[in-house]
Amino acid sequence: MKKLLLTALMMFACSGVIAQEQVTNTQAAQKPFKGYFANEEHHVYIRINLYDDGMVIPEHDLYGNLPGYLAKEHNGFYWVITSATLVNDTKAEIELINDYGSEDLEATLTLEDDGQTLVLKQGSGSTIKVPDNGKWKKLPGKLKFTKR
Repeated sequence: MKKLLLTALMMFACSGVIAQEQVTNTQAAQKPFKGYFANEEHHVYIRINLYDDGMVIPEHDLYGNLPGYLAKEHNGFYWVITSATLVNDTKAEIELINDYGSEDLEATLTLEDDGQTLVLKQGSGSTIKVPDNGKWKKLPGKLKFTKR
């Protein structure tokens, strides 16, 4: 009897964990433009929250809450997302400035069918450049980022 009760309790606890995981996955699917996305080839990443109140950019809290930023790994240089408009469930239009405020551009973020990959396509304005071994490296006009 004790064994049967223990088995029933374990099954109940597991079903709660599975249900919570399904809720969490559903919530993530409902907010695809929120999270950490990385591009390993160019060692850059995007942190975004195009919902709610956005986020505070590290070392740039003077700006207050913003939709997000693009950054280079192991570096303090940022392209700050100053505004974002959700076009639909899979596309957003964003505006970025570098953290010096000297360059800006318009771009789009598109969610691919897998729900885990964002494609950043640079539009009008400056080309995104990031520091790379003491030089400025231009990033391609179209970059894929995978959710982490």
